Amino acid sequence: MTQPLWQPTPQRAQNTHMARFIQLVGTELAPDVSDYETLYRFSIDRPEAFWRAVWEFGEVRASVRGERVVDNWPEMPGARWFPDARLNFAENLLRRSDDAAALEFAGEGGTRRSISWRQLNKEVARIATGLRAMGVKPGDRVAGYLPNLPETVIAMLATTSLGAIWSSCSPDFGVRGVIDRFGQIEARVLFAAAAYRYNGKTHDCLNRIAQMLPELPTVEKVVVTAYADNAMDLHGLGDSAVAWDDFAVDDPGPLEFEQLPFDHPIYILYSSGTTGAPKCIVHGAGGTLLQHLKELMLHTDVRKDDRFFYFTTCGWMMWNWLVSGLAVGATPVLYDGSPFHPDGGALWDLTDELDIAILGTSAKWIAACEKAGVKPRESHRLEKLRAILSTGSPLLPESFDYVYRDVKHDVQLSSISGGTDIVSCFALGNPLLPVFKGELQCRGLGMKVEIRNDDGAVVEDETGELTCSEPFPSMPVRFWKDPDGSRYRAAYFEKFPGVWSHGDYARLTPHGGIVIYGRSDATLNPGGVRIGTAEIYRQVEKLDEVLESLCVGQTWEGDVRVVLFVRLRDGVELDDGLVQRIRQTIRDNATPRHVPAKVIAVPDLPRTVSGKITELAVRDVIHGRGVKNTSALSNPDALDHFRGLPELES
Repeated sequence: MTQPLWQPTPQRAQNTHMARFIQLVGTELAPDVSDYETLYRFSIDRPEAFWRAVWEFGEVRASVRGERVVDNWPEMPGARWFPDARLNFAENLLRRSDDAAALEFAGEGGTRRSISWRQLNKEVARIATGLRAMGVKPGDRVAGYLPNLPETVIAMLATTSLGAIWSSCSPDFGVRGVIDRFGQIEARVLFAAAAYRYNGKTHDCLNRIAQMLPELPTVEKVVVTAYADNAMDLHGLGDSAVAWDDFAVDDPGPLEFEQLPFDHPIYILYSSGTTGAPKCIVHGAGGTLLQHLKELMLHTDVRKDDRFFYFTTCGWMMWNWLVSGLAVGATPVLYDGSPFHPDGGALWDLTDELDIAILGTSAKWIAACEKAGVKPRESHRLEKLRAILSTGSPLLPESFDYVYRDVKHDVQLSSISGGTDIVSCFALGNPLLPVFKGELQCRGLGMKVEIRNDDGAVVEDETGELTCSEPFPSMPVRFWKDPDGSRYRAAYFEKFPGVWSHGDYARLTPHGGIVIYGRSDATLNPGGVRIGTAEIYRQVEKLDEVLESLCVGQTWEGDVRVVLFVRLRDGVELDDGLVQRIRQTIRDNATPRHVPAKVIAVPDLPRTVSGKITELAVRDVIHGRGVKNTSALSNPDALDHFRGLPELES
């Protein structure tokens, strides 16, 4: 039997939120609940009792909860959660007003700031009063074009305290990418930074904002923070521009929180937009709050006063997830800059400096640390670090080995998976369960996750489509400008009617964990055999010469052949010997079906603005199809490397 890489000691398990919640449920609601397996079954079989228990355990603040937990069960979409409740999202994140640290900020170059709960409440009130003076009201949209700053959190909390809707893009989005997003939602106010820092350089934002504004005609006010540009000149933005401190009201009075329905919108997030204009996904206050409380407290064991870090920009849903740590009384750590500046130790240095308890990052960053020879176990204390989280793409089994060998042997490593679509997770960590190499620890509580084959049948220990067969609170409220819900239904419910189809290719394991093989829409089909691209990446990226890889299926002679693109280390040539080693490594560790027909070196791989390598855009290019929305890419010029390749013509 496979041995776990980690499991909690009895004392560590006993001290978790999850253990306390199991005891509460077993004592008060269901005597048969005594461990995670029975708790998970309870959460699926008795959703009303489960989500009411999460509400009470998370101490949700609301002027009204009401007796009804869900209407129209199990319509999907169509179920409505806590239909009588009235609450405010920001009020639940601003529970504290003491002098402990609410936010810690670290920027490239050593910039550090600490914001107390008392200061945070006051700053939110100052901005909220400024917005209220403009006439911003529930349902209005407020946009942020900002780095991961305290001001971003403040502006979001001020916006949602009024019942307005927050939407953000990070400043590495190009002009067209921002217009494609904010232009759809018709924002009234735009919060922005004058500049940001990345990889040792300062990047101006004011010129980009000046180019955007003519195509964002609904923006009445641009509020600019001087971050990274103390001498900012706003004249180029016209009369609508104002500095942050001039917009904020000096003596705002007590902060007021609009009490609104459970499903009142608070966030608009965006799909990647690589296959067309980004979808504007609307998330509700109560569903986001309840799901995040469940995930942060129970699955991640975030505790009051923990320093909780996720490396993310404000254009990725992990920012929204990170900031919800405030609702637990934890201290989110915000970081602006490159995770490899000045070297691969940057985030490990931060972990030691701020005594971070939970560190979240991407699978690619962990793999890059290993490639760079970074061994924090030898160079850092990591004394308070209890858990490392990874998402963005499947975490390679070798990265599990790296963490336990070279980072910390007694850390809980949780690969997590969900997405922008649900602003949360379908599968994630669990402080009570062992960690097995290559697996996500468990399905999330209250999430009836099942794997289906192409015929729609539920399968066990087989690969197939990751689905969710019952409603959950953080499903999108709707898509923006989708009055009849047709685009929403087409996005998730077309493949298996009445069942959420997430677009991941996955397998449930005998341990109760999940293995994710990549996006199902990028699944390869050579000879009619389904192959997940992550299975190939795992093998190729073992090789020291290969920094990154991208795999697509090319239609060829009535079938599909596997084409592998590799980005190599500086000075390495893709000669016949290396091609043979790549193919042999894949053959030895996967199957002959996985072996690429073509291996081609390219200088760069296209990636979305959130940093994910995009297979679909490359697949379109090599088939001579236009890429519908290159503004969704951070480096669209990289697509040029894939056009007209002679290697693909024979």
